Amino acid sequence: MSPRPQRRRATRRLTAGAAVLAAAVGITAAAPAGAETAATAGPAAHARHGHGHGGGHASRTVDVQLLSFNDFHGNLESPQGSAGTVEEQQADGSRKKIEAGGVEYLANSLRTARKGHPYSVTAAAGDMVGASPLLSGLFHDEPTIEAMNKLGLDVTSVGNHEFDEGRAELTRLQKGGCHPTEGCYEKGKRFKGADFPYLAANVTDEKTGRPVLKPYTVWKHKGVKIGFIGVTLEGTPDVVSANGVKGLKFHDEAETIDKYAKELDRQGVKSIVALIHEGGLPASTAYNYDCDSPGPGSGLSGPIAEIAKKVTPKVDALVTGHTHQAYACTVPDPSGMPRTVTSAASFGKLYTDTTLTYDRRTKDIVRTSVKSATARNHVVNRTQPKAADMTALIQRWNKLAAPVANKPVGYISADIPGRGAATPESPLGDLIADAQLEATKADGKGGAQLALMNPGGVRADLAHKASGSEGDGVVTYGEAFTVQPFTNMTNVVTLTGAQLLTALQQQVSGANEASPKILQVSEGLTYTLDLTKSGAGRVVADTVRLDGAPLDPAKSYRVAMNEFLAGGGDGFTVLKEGKDKYVGPSDLDALTAYLTAHSSASAPLAPPKADRITVVK
Repeated sequence: MSPRPQRRRATRRLTAGAAVLAAAVGITAAAPAGAETAATAGPAAHARHGHGHGGGHASRTVDVQLLSFNDFHGNLESPQGSAGTVEEQQADGSRKKIEAGGVEYLANSLRTARKGHPYSVTAAAGDMVGASPLLSGLFHDEPTIEAMNKLGLDVTSVGNHEFDEGRAELTRLQKGGCHPTEGCYEKGKRFKGADFPYLAANVTDEKTGRPVLKPYTVWKHKGVKIGFIGVTLEGTPDVVSANGVKGLKFHDEAETIDKYAKELDRQGVKSIVALIHEGGLPASTAYNYDCDSPGPGSGLSGPIAEIAKKVTPKVDALVTGHTHQAYACTVPDPSGMPRTVTSAASFGKLYTDTTLTYDRRTKDIVRTSVKSATARNHVVNRTQPKAADMTALIQRWNKLAAPVANKPVGYISADIPGRGAATPESPLGDLIADAQLEATKADGKGGAQLALMNPGGVRADLAHKASGSEGDGVVTYGEAFTVQPFTNMTNVVTLTGAQLLTALQQQVSGANEASPKILQVSEGLTYTLDLTKSGAGRVVADTVRLDGAPLDPAKSYRVAMNEFLAGGGDGFTVLKEGKDKYVGPSDLDALTAYLTAHSSASAPLAPPKADRITVVK
């Protein structure tokens, strides 16, 4: 850990309410960064906060710079393929793609942005870790926590992916200590944990009812106080494996924020920011799209739009995430006052710079009927200099990972889009489903007849361009890991044709009606998806075929899928009804085995055509 974060840890303090709660749940009390005073902060802190320019005690108001990002997912190295680009809307209406992201550039962007701002705080809205590329994921995301400490993250909410490995592992990431089974990764070094508080206001222990981590924290600097409340989406159990959320309850986001906003208000903290790991869908994918045209927030839909309308006016700004979208909108609060709602895409490709005008007399953020905080997203471009300390961090961990990461596992003839595909069915999704079917179809190995893959489990593309020295078209183990980082075990279960049809219908109905989750399917399974219809009717039942034969509602089928889906994840509750479960290899092992078996340097694998689902629009 760098000298500055160590000093920060020693000087932090919490408000009394949060300190008592932290002690009750066994979390070390630590106030947010920014708690240093001019008398106690070292040179690094002075470099960060400045020397009082632009807002000393003589002024009634002072501008506080809030820098924020979300959904970093352990992407220390610059993301490859479409996952590493953002779209910029040009003056003529065209779109320009810009390569962006990577912690070397994110750190430099944030440090540059802070210059000239004596009051600056950096916050995030969850999913800093989880579903990470191998460089971080191989080491249970310790490298990412170290990087976040170094770049000066002050506070973050938890996201759903912070629970991928369960409560105990999340607590270890916060408090430190070497991994319970794998130990310490570097000789003589003990993992120190996060130098910033993880906030989880709406996540409680089933038995005690207490939050599992601190619900809020208060940033303080030269008389300015801003409270941060952190929540994750209430539906986290629907998108995380059952073991990851065992013994936990997840509560309504808006109700929880309101509860702790009142508590902060009673303590005299009038300026409040909510960090919410739940997001929305802007009408445009361009990061600089004006989502306040023609009216405030009119270009934003999805869960966060509704949450923003409910959260108490005591909250002055909402920093959000989860949907990996970019927006900086104004959504009126319940009293009709304007309030910013922002999200900075994902993987460190953007950061948001929000100006909060703090009134020293009222201790509140200035918001009028025509003015809220000013927020704007900025590209973390790769044309800027790299942060040297982050380069050193990446090189250090890469040296440890190299024996595993650089091993070739297959060859491809072109890009195979997955996460970056613009269609419901993706070429990489089909490839993964084919790999799981092949790994489990033999008698004695599950006897699978088809395979289903959840789209959210496809975390990246397979890019033809080399990411290192391996050469174009070579797929390394590290790249395969980035695509399938969860190491879910494949399961094979028996479902009736009627249950299988219900599973297909659950893609577009029930919990998934507003935001469909289209399963990726193995070769041989075909059907028509009619998006002009609504609900379950979008799946045209009499078009479902397996190897050319109509689906028989009364017949039993052996279906392969990962353990997350087999547990009913992503709203596919009918899949929990599967019987005669067989546990096969991990999804990652199935993928690497398939790539190895079906490709070579002289005969690379071509992208699947992604023509198994006929989509009617």
